[in-house]
Amino acid sequence: MDRTATTPTLFVSFELGESTWKLAFTTGLGQRPRERTVPARSRAAVLREVAQAKRRFGLPPEAEVASCYEAGREGFWLHRWLVAEGIESRVVDASSIEVNRRLRRAKTDRMDAVRLVLLLVRFWSGERSVWSVVRVPSPEEEDRRHLHRELLTLKRERTRIANRIQGMLANQGLRIDWRRPLGPQLAALRLWDGSPLPAGLRERLECEGERLALLNRQIDALAAARRERIRQGQDAAMRQVRQLLALRGIGTHSAWLYGMEFFGWRRFRNGKEVGPLAGLTPTPHQSGDMRREQGIAKAGNRHVRGMAIEIAWGWLRFQPRSALTRWYEERFGRGSSRLRRIGIVALARKLLVALWRYLETGVVPEGAEVQAVRIR
Repeated sequence: MDRTATTPTLFVSFELGESTWKLAFTTGLGQRPRERTVPARSRAAVLREVAQAKRRFGLPPEAEVASCYEAGREGFWLHRWLVAEGIESRVVDASSIEVNRRLRRAKTDRMDAVRLVLLLVRFWSGERSVWSVVRVPSPEEEDRRHLHRELLTLKRERTRIANRIQGMLANQGLRIDWRRPLGPQLAALRLWDGSPLPAGLRERLECEGERLALLNRQIDALAAARRERIRQGQDAAMRQVRQLLALRGIGTHSAWLYGMEFFGWRRFRNGKEVGPLAGLTPTPHQSGDMRREQGIAKAGNRHVRGMAIEIAWGWLRFQPRSALTRWYEERFGRGSSRLRRIGIVALARKLLVALWRYLETGVVPEGAEVQAVRIR
């Protein structure tokens, strides 16, 4: 839509709660926002308040409406609905919002809605630094994330159950291999005096064993579904996963995670955007003669950030002749363990950029070995 300085626009921000939503309306800076409360997820109430705000501010019914809300539990359905209703929408990264630096900052849902709508006016006027806008994935791109996130959830739950089983047995001075069927192992266990396990403990361990077996079946089913999708999928994301698997040192899990969470739907304009989105950029603090590093930013996708560090360690092992490995060994290889850990973050960032270029142009990272694609 073409906009001019005189184009009438109604600005609205959403502060999303579980039972109610706070809405703040204005037409520009210097005007006290109109505040309203509607039932949560009531689309009819939102449209009604928008129409009433237009009448209140003397705007024509066809006036443009610009909205914003913070990314969170409500996800992106609200953005998609607003766009379908002809309302401009921005989903904002909450951690990037400009705030007052005073130590004690009053905060309520009503105040947050008012502050957000005023920032929206500034953003609409061209002041892009007031926050960062989240790129909204398509429904298909968002849906592809569920398989590996469910797989991660099941593996974490399996680890908790295994630790619980080992803890109960350690209380009796015993230990078993939880990766094998529990029934025969429990029957063979004896306490320090040669007596069998107490009945209560045995029953509880058998219940935990049933949960563990169920989780193992679910994990195996999801892993099989993932392998089949990688083999048969023809969309761009699956092609990227297979392309990553051709590099030695990158396995099925990491290639899938990179494709579904990062490279498959993000649109990077250059390599400098890759590291910050994974939260792998440094955060220096410099004032006068004082200089210190505050660590990495840890912004962006935490799944990708953790995997990037893991893949960087694996890259040193499986790609010893690559240029990135030689760079790391020259800079950090002979340093202390702390220096090597700092260096691995830098390597992870460089490797992410190299993988992005590899997927975009097909150019293999310098010195890296390529292998036949193996799907496990």
